[in-house]
Amino acid sequence: MVQPGSIKGRYTIPARQGLAVPLAAGQGLRVINSSGTQVVDTWAFPDGDPAAFLSLEHCREVLQRIVFEPGDTLIDNRYRPLVTIAADTSPGGHDTLIAACSRAMYVHAGAGDDHANCADNLTAALAQHGRTMPFTPSPWNLFMLAPVKDGRTIDYVRPTSAPGDYVEVTAETDCLMAFSACPDDVYPTNGGDGTPQDAHVEVLM
Repeated sequence: MVQPGSIKGRYTIPARQGLAVPLAAGQGLRVINSSGTQVVDTWAFPDGDPAAFLSLEHCREVLQRIVFEPGDTLIDNRYRPLVTIAADTSPGGHDTLIAACSRAMYVHAGAGDDHANCADNLTAALAQHGRTMPFTPSPWNLFMLAPVKDGRTIDYVRPTSAPGDYVEVTAETDCLMAFSACPDDVYPTNGGDGTPQDAHVEVLM
């Protein structure tokens, strides 16, 4: 089913919660780090194929990099273009390796089984648009820094974005984009102070 694009305007991703926004082909969207410290887990799902999703594994294969930059076109698990990165005002380096936080992750970390998490946020956001996924695809972790050291180990570091930094994408096909203002207070990926913040998306046209 081809869905209409979102009305131009600004939408809030509440702290610890999720949001999904439909885009029409050619429509632009900015993901805004309003506080400068907030990681935003990001997904995209093309219309008309319930088994298709933005696949970071396929993007890394085709782009031959583990971080993506303006001008890169990101693809789904069937190698079809989904979105192109139009601009990035942040220092970049958005993580593509780390899984979305989940109930199981917080149990493993000793934080209990009722912790808000990105996996559940994705499920809830998709449900608002009548969509489901049987699993949680790996997210594009905007503003999250988890650099690989010496080609072997991963380091978790605080975000270096400034308040108002954004990543802008253009839809290559009709799709549903989904976001989670990551609730993680275990790793130092949301500024390290344990206080997730609101983020925003802005539909441009």
